[in-house]
This record gives sequence, C-alpha cells and structure tokens, in this order.
Amino acid sequence: MTNEPTSATGRCLCGAVRFETTGPAFRVIACHCESCRRHTGAPMAALTVFPEEQVAWSGEARRRYESKPGVARAFCPECGASLTWETTHPHYGAICAIHVSSFDNPDAQKPSAHSFYPEKLCWFDAADDLPRYETFVADGGLVRHGPDDSG
Repeated sequence: MTNEPTSATGRCLCGAVRFETTGPAFRVIACHCESCRRHTGAPMAALTVFPEEQVAWSGEARRRYESKPGVARAFCPECGASLTWETTHPHYGAICAIHVSSFDNPDAQKPSAHSFYPEKLCWFDAADDLPRYETFVADGGLVRHGPDDSG
C-alpha cells in the first residue's frame, strides 16, 4: 500500500459524477493493456487502486460497461468520461481503480509500476525507471526496470 494521499476527490469532465476516496490506495499503476487503451483512447491508462469501500460516489450515478465477465468499466452518462476499472480480486476483494486523470489533484497520484507492459504500443514508453510487469503488478512477472531502449 502507498502512504499518500489518504483522501482525495475527483470528478468526470462535466462534473456530473463526483467521488471521494478515504484511506490509502493499494497502488498507483500505469496500465498498457489493450482494454485500458480502448477505454481511455490513450496510449496507456494511469489508475489508482482502492478497496471499493474506500470510494464514495455522489452526483449522477456512473454507468458501467462489463468489458469481460467480472470486470466493469465505469463512465459518466452525461459526458462519457472514463472513470474506473472495477472487479473483485481473489485476495483483495472488491476493488475500484480510478483513472488518475479524474482526480482533482492528479499530481498526487504517482505511479509505482507499469502493468501489462508487453501489450504497450510499439511507439510509446514512459521515461521512468519504474518496474514493468507482464500482467497485473500483484501477480508478479517482472519484465524489466525502465523503458525499452532496444530501438
């Protein structure tokens, strides 16, 4: 678990859906999987992962799309902004991974690792020395530290 921040707020693009988190996140990750890329329309997604009970929603109810069995991706029904990746993890229980870009202070959400690194786009990599994992960070499978500089 990370030590900061212990509470945070955020919203969708139009502000119709709002959230507040309490307590520490499990982790903040940069995800390169195809599903996250398609959900965000970006070359990768940055997500802050919380136990579901640490996230309180207000305003308009978020809409969910079941992207595969047991996995929901939430978005604002008004503006369509991507908000979450949600599932039940065998060890952690119900989790809610919130897109870093939807936090009011996204700079406070610093990734500590990359997940699904082998699925990254060939023309994109982050210039950091964080560990890169084959699948979920919690499942292990370290690929490398730092970007692929093989050309």
